[in-house]
Amino acid sequence: MSVCPQAPNAVVMIRPHHFCPNEQTKKDNSFQAVQPYDRQLLKRQAYEQATAAAKILENEGVVVHTFEDEGLETPDSVFPNNWFSTHSGGHIAIYPMYAPNRRKERRTDIIDVLKLQYRVQDVVDYSGLEYDDIYLEGTGAMVLDHIERVAYAARSKRTDSHALERFCSHFNFEPMVFDAADSAGTAVYHTNVLMCIGKDFVMAGFDMLPDVKRRAEIIRRFEAAGKTIISLSEQQINAFCGNALELQAAAGRILALSTTAYAALTAQQIIVLQQSVKLVPLDVSAIELAGGSVRCMLAGIHLSKR
Repeated sequence: MSVCPQAPNAVVMIRPHHFCPNEQTKKDNSFQAVQPYDRQLLKRQAYEQATAAAKILENEGVVVHTFEDEGLETPDSVFPNNWFSTHSGGHIAIYPMYAPNRRKERRTDIIDVLKLQYRVQDVVDYSGLEYDDIYLEGTGAMVLDHIERVAYAARSKRTDSHALERFCSHFNFEPMVFDAADSAGTAVYHTNVLMCIGKDFVMAGFDMLPDVKRRAEIIRRFEAAGKTIISLSEQQINAFCGNALELQAAAGRILALSTTAYAALTAQQIIVLQQSVKLVPLDVSAIELAGGSVRCMLAGIHLSKR
């Protein structure tokens, strides 16, 4: 079975012991819940949901490298895709993070395990850009088309275009930057809540791109690459339909998404998706209160096994 470069067959997940919505990120993350919550209950639910999600993916034949986070200062650690990414040819990137407490999520032990189990040529560390208030939060800030080598990125405080240019020249991607906002005019904080690129499809909140010319150009790019276009409404984006990840499982490609997202898809959209992937809904409803969903929880491994 050949592995598609777009769909990794292994992921890193972090099991949080002290999860809660992050006070330092709520100002620019409109997806974050504002309702009151029971901290102890939420902490337990997040731990259980991360555990169950990893088990379901493993049962599908995805390799899941699970790490524990018992720290009290890293409420968002369940979202590792923001601080590192891996790339074919043996490359790892480490990213500059906007919220000070998110910088504490970076862990050398995780990189060391990857080096032990996979072929890693080099680690490119951009985290020093934080000193200049320059941020690029990994595959939250960028949605990568690994086949066409394009990095799609919505402008925000967490996606600096200079850092993006630097990443793209290092890792051989073409940057495609655009603006995206909700109907209230609030900028979308991370590109990966807006867009999911699979091998055969792309689903995205295209109507949230106010620049009509740029929007048409991006859709044309996807069509030229032979991808089926699935347009998501703003309501569906708010239900995390864009925050999904295509993975290579034992029996074929799957789309890992949340039960919230699955419930918000139309019957027709599900039929279209099922032509290329099996949909695997994961209940991460407690974790979604922090403003991220399944895609944010999965750091894909695009490295070769040792």
